[in-house]
Amino acid sequence: MDKALSSSFESFYNRIKEVLIESRSRVYLIANSEMVLAYWNIGRIIFQEEQKGQSRADYGNLLIETLSTKLTSEFGKGFNKSNLWNMIKFYKTFPIIDAVRRELTWTHYRILIYIENEDARNFYLKETIESKWSTRQLERQ
Repeated sequence: MDKALSSSFESFYNRIKEVLIESRSRVYLIANSEMVLAYWNIGRIIFQEEQKGQSRADYGNLLIETLSTKLTSEFGKGFNKSNLWNMIKFYKTFPIIDAVRRELTWTHYRILIYIENEDARNFYLKETIESKWSTRQLERQ
């Protein structure tokens, strides 16, 4: 390839490369947003199931353990008991689905749900979105 053709090809290639990079980024954001909503819904369903009876502590633990085993075998990592409890806490912390911001990842929410003070949590939520903090930046704050 001569030099002029090579330069023209590089420009052409870079335009196509940019389209692919932008598209992959959008796909990642959409997939992440859908998983956050799925985890919220899982937390809601488990919470509602747990609340059906009177003395549910033993039932709740058994339910989570059994669910974790079954989900992990079918869907892989991400459904251990600890993460299922996090999904319940996520739902309880953000009981209105419209309050769940799609810009944030599950890891962001796992950090935010452990901030007990609602005003502080809302501050960090807002700052994370406006400043586009990574999860590491959020943890440092």
